[in-house]
Amino acid sequence: MEKIVLIVHILTALGIVALILMQQGKGASAGASFGGGASQTVFGSEGSGNFFTRATAIFAFVFFCTSFGLAIIAKNSANIPDEAIPAMIESAPAMSDVPTAAEEAQSDVPSVDVPESTDDVPAVPAE
Repeated sequence: MEKIVLIVHILTALGIVALILMQQGKGASAGASFGGGASQTVFGSEGSGNFFTRATAIFAFVFFCTSFGLAIIAKNSANIPDEAIPAMIESAPAMSDVPTAAEEAQSDVPSVDVPESTDDVPAVPAE
């Protein structure tokens, strides 16, 4: 069942791409109102907007449904009960980006010696 849904999903995605590439932009129909020769096209003087727009909407709906179906199939095949997820999150070790003192001692970066008192440092540079 998963393979069938996946094949339909991929074919729908390719169909959406093809339909979008075949559509004309909004500015392309402006010449048709001034007699741009669009009355002799395959889809008539209105252009192909209605056909491609409806077909794209149908393909988008099928794509959404197959995406949702694949998500449900993936969740069911994971074999993890819903009750175990909060317990797994709580039992995970806490990760921190702040290094500990032991990690700092093993670092290759040299440390900077900061003087304890600031009496040696003048507040205003000498001129």
